[in-house]
Amino acid sequence: MNKLQLAATVLLTSLAAISSDAIAQRDFSKVEIKTQKVADGVFVLIGAGGNIGVSTGDDGVFLIDDQFAPLSEKIMSAIAELSDKPVKYVVNTHWHGDHTGVNENFGKSGAVIVAHNNVRERLSTKQFMKAFGREVPASPDAALPVVTFSNDVTFHFNDKTIYVTHRPAAHTDGDSMVFFKETNVLHMGDTFFNGFFPFIDQSSGGSLAGVIAAAESALGMTDADSKIIPGHGPLASKADLETYLEMLKSVDAEVSALVNAGKSRDEVIAAKPLAEIGKTWGNGFMKTDVFTGIIFDTISAR
Repeated sequence: MNKLQLAATVLLTSLAAISSDAIAQRDFSKVEIKTQKVADGVFVLIGAGGNIGVSTGDDGVFLIDDQFAPLSEKIMSAIAELSDKPVKYVVNTHWHGDHTGVNENFGKSGAVIVAHNNVRERLSTKQFMKAFGREVPASPDAALPVVTFSNDVTFHFNDKTIYVTHRPAAHTDGDSMVFFKETNVLHMGDTFFNGFFPFIDQSSGGSLAGVIAAAESALGMTDADSKIIPGHGPLASKADLETYLEMLKSVDAEVSALVNAGKSRDEVIAAKPLAEIGKTWGNGFMKTDVFTGIIFDTISAR
């Protein structure tokens, strides 16, 4: 199984388990947390949820996202292999449970949880994910971000300048990207699914136009030497992100043409406008027909 196939399997199982009921029913005992070095003092942990970014140094540990609650012990053990310092900060790139599930345990252990204002709002209240037909209960108080921001925030930590910037109405309405200036590493959260059609959570304020804008913004922050951590999928380069953006724009053009012609949602899906693109990009969690319906919805809402 190559890296892309492995990432597809992880993506399928992680997004399918976003609801609390699904998490309770899933067996996490066989999940392995794998560590990959990205740059000096920067790593990515790959398990059963969104990719976790880790910065280590004299100041402590800085995390980006934290996967599912049942993986707490395994994730903490993987971090302990990298540093004997405590986790000081956890930045959530958005509110979904495969990125925020260990918030509660990190919060109780003294870490400061940081996220966009909308992430705290969604975590603190019951949510309904229309794409899955699932209700997600509010998170406990210890899991909520205690520091929130509107547009951006900068950390000066572990001799690194770490920029956290909000990308509006993309995967959700609370997405953030995290850029490590000195090491030229960008964590994009779920604004970037490397090698697969992305999930766009319209019920949480997401949109195709926002995902395209996020990718364009990320390209402006990076260069040929940048390392890009996607929310799901293998470690990427700027060229990979350019390919992703090209795909998104093609998807927009193909589906928009049918929407503008007055076709209904069922008619658009039946026309299979993304069949060719789906041969490359439709092998992850978002199958081509399902993705086409989501794209129809977000384009129709413009």
